[in-house]
Amino acid sequence: MIISILCVDKNFGIGKKNGLLFNLPLDMKHFKLETRGHMVFLGENTLLSFPGGKPLGNREHVVLSGDPTHNYDGVKNVHNIEEFLQILQDFGQKQDVFVLGGASIYRQTLPYVDKVLLTKVDADGEAEVFFPNIDLDPAFECVDEGIPMQDGDYTIRFCTYLRRK
Repeated sequence: MIISILCVDKNFGIGKKNGLLFNLPLDMKHFKLETRGHMVFLGENTLLSFPGGKPLGNREHVVLSGDPTHNYDGVKNVHNIEEFLQILQDFGQKQDVFVLGGASIYRQTLPYVDKVLLTKVDADGEAEVFFPNIDLDPAFECVDEGIPMQDGDYTIRFCTYLRRK
């Protein structure tokens, strides 16, 4: 299964200045629990936004860079979406693959995504980049709207969307 996992503000904003919009400890814990032990797919800017620009522990990383001279240590490097799709085909059905972003990666992979794990924040993060409003996408259905909970200064909900068959 291919799963996009991300956090959005009330306008479906996902980031600004190559960073996250909010500091959300519960969301970070959720992210770690969901992705640990799985393959993750991300763009190079997302990789560079990680602490030290290094891959996260306990995950196999596939990093897409449009520049064929950009290759990063400790990850599988691909240079177009077709190479990623080939890795997925080779990888088979062994385990879930999580898409971690950024915005361009989310857009390019959305046609192949089976599930979206969306943390919704009831706030405006003044984002510069956005995820498509999946609530308006007829290809997906919200199967769990989540329970509102406090995460620091913000109210969040862990929502689950599945691709309609």
